[in-house]
Amino acid sequence: MPKQLQGRNIIVTGAGNATGIGAGLANGLAERGANVTVADINEEAARKTAGDIAAKHGVKTIAVKVDVVNRAEVQAMIKRTVDAFGQLDAMFNNAGIIEHATFLEMTEKSWRKLMDVNGMGVMIGIQEAAKQMIAQGKGGKIINTSSIASKQSYPAFAHYCASKWAVAALSQAAARQFAEHKINVNCMGPGVVKTTMWDQLDREFIDKGLTKEPDQAITEFSVGIPLGRYSIPRDIVGIAAFLASPDSDYMTGQNILCDGGMVMM
Repeated sequence: MPKQLQGRNIIVTGAGNATGIGAGLANGLAERGANVTVADINEEAARKTAGDIAAKHGVKTIAVKVDVVNRAEVQAMIKRTVDAFGQLDAMFNNAGIIEHATFLEMTEKSWRKLMDVNGMGVMIGIQEAAKQMIAQGKGGKIINTSSIASKQSYPAFAHYCASKWAVAALSQAAARQFAEHKINVNCMGPGVVKTTMWDQLDREFIDKGLTKEPDQAITEFSVGIPLGRYSIPRDIVGIAAFLASPDSDYMTGQNILCDGGMVMM
């Protein structure tokens, strides 16, 4: 495996769950030589994932408990990373949540919850990572997990889609703001990824009587993907590594989908 991230120090939020996108990213980045901070609201899960990565790839890892909507905790996460590794080179604002709700089922409470975690959490992550990178004076990479839902909205997930459009908007604004400091800000947008998040949606669909069988929801939602299948977290690692590496130094403000061709624009 090419080590294009050798010696780079990277934070991935929402990386505790072993079957989630974040853990997949953390593993793939470490495989390419990066030292990784595994950050998650579930500290026990973060520690296990970090330990597994260190044992498998021989890089430095730390586990940090963080609630991405709590600025003090985000600041502490970055400080611990810099204390452990020396500096911060790339920040993946990946933590996010989802909920099934038709347009008329959405509530103010669920709107605020999704917008807080998916929107404000990314805003705080960008701000605090940028402050650290500006102080270091060496530039850096900030990569935010958007979604196909940042390009095309779906009636069963309107509030989730709105939060992911917010991620794309924040990323563009930050890309313009921090370009003078050689900080690149981009998004990567997965499509249908088989994770515990989709397992959650699968249960919600069954509970509402919308589907009857396990995996029916993800299978039906994946019909028509040109590449013929839904994705797994490892499918997203290549674009993530590119965006964290020097190979993307002349790219900023972009929202790149990695979705098997579900959305083409």
